[in-house]
Amino acid sequence: MRPVPGAPVITPDSPDRQYSTRLRTALVLTGVGTAGAYHAGVLRALHEAGVRIDLVAGRGVGALGAMFAAVDGGSRLWETGGLWKDPVASRAYGWRTPLRVTGWALVSACALLATPLALLAGGVIVGLIGLLLWSLSLTGIAGVLRSTYGRWLDALFEPTALPTIVPRLVVLCLLVALVALAVTLGAALLRAPAHRRLGRGRVWRLLGSPIASAAILDRGIDGLWGLIGGAARIAPPPRAELGRKYVELLTENLGQPGFRELLLIAHDLDARRDVMFALLGDPHRARFFGRPVTDGPRQAEAFDLAGVGRDHVMDALAASLTVPIATEPHLARFSHEGPWRGETHRLCDRPGSLDRLLEELRVAGAEQVIVASAAPPAARPHELSSARADLRGRAGEHLQAFEVAGLRDAIEQASGRFAGLFLVRPAHNPLGPLDFAGVFDERSDRHYTLAELVDRGYEDAYRQFIEPVVAASGERIATVQS
Repeated sequence: MRPVPGAPVITPDSPDRQYSTRLRTALVLTGVGTAGAYHAGVLRALHEAGVRIDLVAGRGVGALGAMFAAVDGGSRLWETGGLWKDPVASRAYGWRTPLRVTGWALVSACALLATPLALLAGGVIVGLIGLLLWSLSLTGIAGVLRSTYGRWLDALFEPTALPTIVPRLVVLCLLVALVALAVTLGAALLRAPAHRRLGRGRVWRLLGSPIASAAILDRGIDGLWGLIGGAARIAPPPRAELGRKYVELLTENLGQPGFRELLLIAHDLDARRDVMFALLGDPHRARFFGRPVTDGPRQAEAFDLAGVGRDHVMDALAASLTVPIATEPHLARFSHEGPWRGETHRLCDRPGSLDRLLEELRVAGAEQVIVASAAPPAARPHELSSARADLRGRAGEHLQAFEVAGLRDAIEQASGRFAGLFLVRPAHNPLGPLDFAGVFDERSDRHYTLAELVDRGYEDAYRQFIEPVVAASGERIATVQS
C-alpha cells in the first residue's frame, strides 16, 4: 500500500509510517519493576480504543503484562484492586526476609549497646536543666530532679540490672541474626541442585542477592490463576501445572477476540545467550522455530510453548522478573530430550535485550510494532536531579539509565525493518524501577505514586498513539491506494 503524499510525522519517536489494521501488529512491553504499572495503563487505552493486536511480547516486567494481555486478562492489571492498583504492590521487590530479620536484629543489638551511653547523656542533660533551675532560684526543684535521676541511674546500673540484661539481649540479637543467615544458606543449598552449588565464595552465599522477586511473582501467579480457574476460590496448582493450564487456555482460544500470540525473552547466564519462549500460530510458528542460527541449534534458544516447551512458561515469567545482580537468578531445569540434556540453567532479565526481541518479532511475522516503555527520553542540559543515596534508589537509577539507552539503540536499529514502528513513553517519569512505594518528585514538588503511573500510561497511549495515529489513519483509509 502507498500512503497519501505529505502525511505528517506520527510521533516524535516514531518513523513517518501509516498505521494499518490490515498489518500483523505486535505490542511490545519492555521495562523493569514499576514499568509494569505504565504498561497496565497503555493496555487499558488500547483495549478501550479497540486496537487490534495479533501478538504481544514482553521483556522484564513486561512479560507479566504480556501474559495477562495474551489471554484477555489485562483488566486484572489496571482495575481497582488489580495488580498495579492494589496497595500490596508497594511491597514488590522488597528486601529478602532473612536479610530483613538480620538487619533488624543487628540494629536492635546496636541500640541495646547504646542504651548506657544514652542514659549517661541523659544525665548530662538533667544536670544542665538543674543548673538552669538553680540560676532561676528554683533550687528545690533542681535538687529533686537531680536526686530522682541519680537514684534511677543507680537502680539501672545495679549488677543484676543493665550490666546483666544488656549483654544477654545483645547475644540473643546476634544469635537471631546468625540463625537467619543459616536459614538463608540452607534454603539456597536445598533449592539448588548439586551441580549448581557454589564452588567458591561460600561466605557470600550467606548474604546472596539483597532483593527478592517472589512477592511480585506470587501476585502475578495468583492473578493468572484467577483467569484460568474462574470464580472457584481454590489454591493455585504447582507452577508447572499452572503453566500447562495457561498454555491450554491460550492454545484453545487463539484467534478469538482478546487472545493473542505470545513471545517472551530472558537471558541464560550459563549459555550466555538470550532465550525466547513463544506460542505462535501457523504459519509463523514453523518459520520462527525453524530459523537457522550460527552458534548452535535453534532449540537451544527458542522454546515452543505449544509443544514440549509448555513446561517452561512459568520459568519464562520468573526469569523475566529477575533483576540482574539485585535478585537471585531463576533456576530452570531443561528437558533431558532437549539440547541441554536435563541441565539446570540460571535465567534472568537482560536490560539491553529489546533489540533482540524486535528482531525475533520480525521473524515471527510482525509487520508493525507498538513499543510501550516507562523510560523517559534522554536528559538534556539543566535537568539534573539529586542523586539517590539509598541502595534501592541507586540501583534504580542505573537500571533506568540502561533502559533509556537500550530503548534508543533498539528503536534506531529496528527503524526500516517494519512497516510501522510506534513508541509510547512518558515525557517525565520520576519513579525508578524499584520505587513501588512512590517517590518525591522534585519537578512537581509532591509525592508521585504507582497508581499515577498507571494513569500516565493510559493518557500517553491516547495522546501519542490512538488519537494521532489510529484515528488519523482511519480518516485516511479511503484515500489509500494499492
